[in-house]
Amino acid sequence: MKAGIVGLPNVGKSTLFNCLSNAKAQSANFPFCTIEPNIGVVNVPDSRLEKLESLVKPERVMPATVEIVDIAGLVKGASKGEGLGNQFLGNIRETDAILHVLRCFENDNIVHVDGSVNPVRDKETIDMELQLKDLETVEKKLEKVKRAAKTGNKDAQKEEAALLKLKQGLEAGRSVRAIELTDAEREDFVNNIQLITDKPVMYVCNVDEGSATTGNEFVEQVREAVKDENAEVLVLAVGTEADITELDDYEERQMFLADIGLDEAGSAKLIRSAYRLLDLQTYFTAGVKEVRAWTIPVGASAPQAAGVIHTDFEKGFIRAEVIAYDDYVSFGSEAKVKEAGKMRVEGKDYILKDGDVMHFRFNV
Repeated sequence: MKAGIVGLPNVGKSTLFNCLSNAKAQSANFPFCTIEPNIGVVNVPDSRLEKLESLVKPERVMPATVEIVDIAGLVKGASKGEGLGNQFLGNIRETDAILHVLRCFENDNIVHVDGSVNPVRDKETIDMELQLKDLETVEKKLEKVKRAAKTGNKDAQKEEAALLKLKQGLEAGRSVRAIELTDAEREDFVNNIQLITDKPVMYVCNVDEGSATTGNEFVEQVREAVKDENAEVLVLAVGTEADITELDDYEERQMFLADIGLDEAGSAKLIRSAYRLLDLQTYFTAGVKEVRAWTIPVGASAPQAAGVIHTDFEKGFIRAEVIAYDDYVSFGSEAKVKEAGKMRVEGKDYILKDGDVMHFRFNV
């Protein structure tokens, strides 16, 4: 599962990517510094994993991860191929969620592609280009479906109605995620065409160090502009976060964070938020060889969760032995959980809860 970092050129995308992944993508004070997308596999911070490690004392610990993609900056006209438009739009189509970076700070030393700082205008520029690309996709699909609908094909007529809703909404400047559709329309006709503005989005407001805890006037403008979008807004001093990640000493980093009023790095909050944005959750396996966090979609069944470890586990699934994370911590070990009768045996229909500690029984 991938989350793509997008935004206009020079708003801090590559600096943020470096913060998150320590992959050291090139970042510089000129547009189109990023051309090929950089991909980083990022550990998801999780204090529960640390707690399980302290109780089990395993040989190794494996955190959950999420892929972050740093995509080239987009400019006005990208939907028609301006700048690196076609490449940008192809890269973003391959991601599962969008982290939209907006410049919310003044600095005369860093050029803005449009000459002034205005995050709402920047957001609208990118929204419009993505909507235009989606409109192009919908219109092409609609042409084909209309022919089938005219023959009296009931399914084609339903699809045509859904596509017309999309067309009208996009022409009115609304992203697909904000267009009213039935669950059936989304499931049957929309999800399979991978529209860019249907992806979940988080707005990352890149602020100066002094605004890291409180935000600023630019951030409030963004909050107002996206209030009807059901989107998360995260405030991050990206330049400051980059400085913090350069420090090798943990205590130094914590002191730096405390000095600017933060209890943890904003990048850690962003990674966790991106994980939720992708509709993911975690379950754990805990043994002396390894304590590990496994990534599954919210709503995954026990066999599906087992299949993340190995496909044979899903095919030959018999049952799952489940310990709630809080019970594991409360009793201090698997043996004591069993003694207390708190380990449950669940079948194929069990839907995992975030933080479950699992053992799978299977037969191939």
